[in-house]
Amino acid sequence: MDPGYSSYAAYTVYPVETVPLQDRRHEASPGQPGGPTGGQYTVVNVPTEPPTDYLVWSLCNFIYGNIFCLGLVALIYSVRARDRKVVGDQDGARRHASTARALNITATVLISLLVFLCIVVPLALIAETARYHYRHYSYN
Repeated sequence: MDPGYSSYAAYTVYPVETVPLQDRRHEASPGQPGGPTGGQYTVVNVPTEPPTDYLVWSLCNFIYGNIFCLGLVALIYSVRARDRKVVGDQDGARRHASTARALNITATVLISLLVFLCIVVPLALIAETARYHYRHYSYN
């Protein structure tokens, strides 16, 4: 076979043509007056950062304040997110991580409210009781 020919079909032989990739005669940018009329496109594959699985946060919620079992459920979704990330399923990992994050936020807010109510309300009651005793049982 002649080196200037290449076979594209089983029985048809066509000549190989050399086509320049860019016309270097134009100095202007594409789309500018005097520049080439066709647009040039470049596809860049940027590796996306793997999603966070919130495993440590879920463990803290599970160990220190498993209110309404939200810490346990968040821990389960965090482990699922980590498993999905290991297998390469970024969408599945992102979905499970988003659920774990929402559960962790809910558990953290509820635990914080509970701690606030368990500390501040008794202190306020003690202060009010002390003020009541001071007013009614003071020796004037």
